[in-house]
Amino acid sequence: MMINPFYRFIGRRLIQGLFIIFAIVIINFLLLQLAPGDAVDVLAGEAGVATPEYLADLRQKFGLDKPVLVQLGLYLKNIVMLDLGYSFRHNSPVLTLVLSRLGPTLILMVTAFVIALTTGVFLGVLAAVWVNTWRDTVVTVFALICYAAPIFWIGLMLIIVFSIRLDWFPTSGIETVGAFNTGIDYALDVARHLVLPAVTLALFYLAVYARMTRASMLEVLQMDYVTTARMKGLREGRVIYKHVLPNALLPVLTMAGMQVSSMIGGSVIVEALFGWPGLGLLAFDSLFARDFNLLLGIFALSSALVVVTNITVDVLYSILDRRIDL
Repeated sequence: MMINPFYRFIGRRLIQGLFIIFAIVIINFLLLQLAPGDAVDVLAGEAGVATPEYLADLRQKFGLDKPVLVQLGLYLKNIVMLDLGYSFRHNSPVLTLVLSRLGPTLILMVTAFVIALTTGVFLGVLAAVWVNTWRDTVVTVFALICYAAPIFWIGLMLIIVFSIRLDWFPTSGIETVGAFNTGIDYALDVARHLVLPAVTLALFYLAVYARMTRASMLEVLQMDYVTTARMKGLREGRVIYKHVLPNALLPVLTMAGMQVSSMIGGSVIVEALFGWPGLGLLAFDSLFARDFNLLLGIFALSSALVVVTNITVDVLYSILDRRIDL
């Protein structure tokens, strides 16, 4: 029985994605072994006094007394069984902790991604259509500022202006403490807390998409089929949005898929800055607590998200560009 090439393509990419996730898990595990200290050292430091016998007993309890390769083998075995281990710091399974923080991170990332992509593409199209005019100059300067400014600086400036001075948005958190909102009131409260973190995370990527869309649009506008379409008497708006924009968006779509991983990294800074209770803040706290099981679980889930996103982009790319051989 012949298998549809489209499904064969998806299956092949999924298998490749699984190998990539396992490779990332192994590399992360080995890299964390190079970090000084472990969870036992942190717990002993908080206790104030700990005998060598007590430390050795804790390491045996946590499985840290085994050779590194043995620990790696046991960890990979658990990964196959969808067991990400146990966080002794939080006294809870890693999978439970990660899933409890996944929702806020996805809300932040998806919102920032939508803002960056839609606004960036719109500004890029605007700059390309009115190239070498004041509109093009404004978009280019704005994109350069957003691209050059550090994320933490942008976040601090937004807090100072819109939270402290104007008091339009809260400075941190995901909801108003003690408000006990439900239904639509809760959704509006979360949305109000989401504005500043999402805009902070989105501005850098907005600049990238705007500049890439502009460059891609200017390149496609020089193509022969665009000239032919104009000679047929088509309106300029139809030429832009029917013939130019779909082809110009292909490299932007590819870049968007590749930048999911960097957006996850950026969310660590944004979540720590705004106290957003997501995976980024959890990873930040677990790093200082030397909670390596929790860190590895966050890295594994983040890797899976990146792989799934890139597979989705490949599928969308093949749909938009029929010239691609599946």
